[in-house]
Amino acid sequence: MPHHLTPDQEAQRVFDSPAPAGPPGRWVSRAALPIPRSEMAWATVSAERMHVVGGYGEGAVNRAYHHIYTPVADLWYEGAALPRGANHVAVAAEAGRVYALGGFIEQNRRSDTNAYAYDVATNAWTPIAPLPRPRGAAAAVVLDGAIHLIGGASEPASERASVGWHEVYDPKTDRWSARKPLPGARDHVGCVVHAGAIHVVGGRFNTFEYNTDLHHVYLPDRDTWEMRAPLPTARSGHGLVVYRDRLFAMGGEGGILNGGVPRQAKVFGQMESYDPGSDSWQHHAPMPTPRHAVGAVTIGDWIHVAGGGAVLGGSVQSAVHEAFTLG
Repeated sequence: MPHHLTPDQEAQRVFDSPAPAGPPGRWVSRAALPIPRSEMAWATVSAERMHVVGGYGEGAVNRAYHHIYTPVADLWYEGAALPRGANHVAVAAEAGRVYALGGFIEQNRRSDTNAYAYDVATNAWTPIAPLPRPRGAAAAVVLDGAIHLIGGASEPASERASVGWHEVYDPKTDRWSARKPLPGARDHVGCVVHAGAIHVVGGRFNTFEYNTDLHHVYLPDRDTWEMRAPLPTARSGHGLVVYRDRLFAMGGEGGILNGGVPRQAKVFGQMESYDPGSDSWQHHAPMPTPRHAVGAVTIGDWIHVAGGGAVLGGSVQSAVHEAFTLG
């Protein structure tokens, strides 16, 4: 689905990366989302399915939509809707279930503790133990059968603020426990598991005006965090996946607030990858359609990026679905 952007909106797009060049790779178009969406969460359950859950869409910010993509047929179909619609929900998949954790009920506001598990076999959601503390825009990943929920934003004081909370859900006991917090509380991060460690890359301190290039890795055997080479392009709301033993970051947004009005708006198209062995980054062919508020998944030898925001903020949703390969 093409975008119809104004010249000012088109000018928000940024493609250049300061990182050294790597193999360019290539992007292709895939089946568009059934409706334009952004600020959703998603996860793969197997090599055959991608799940997109909740988010902004069709004039509302608390959609319960659940769309599932099958790459073999290149088509989308509907799954059971979330029991309660939300945006910025954290999602992870483990052992035939998709876990949807927290999120916001209003636009990037009113975080909650709702938590649900979706059974792929029965196409049904079930409530699970709620989050210990409400938050949205957090990251969820699976490590050794447990779900780590990291960072995000909450309203512990008079206004929304980034948090560094790190809590772990055990599906076997339906209980939460605490781990060492993320250094530098932030939300809208990229987060993946690689070689038994959790990487948290980029994000923002409270607003997109304060994006960061921070890159931390969590070592579970020591319950500690260490720093790694920073993200070349500081951004938030980007996708992050593991592909060919590297971490690939794409998309995102940033800007400056002037009297509450976004200025110097940027929507990033850069595709940058990290090599854990050399602790270094390089760049590849940028996204044809820069977007933020995306998730991204690896299926086979392809990185899929669907939906997102075509301009800074939540005013424009996208149904665009593009896939990248180095093959």
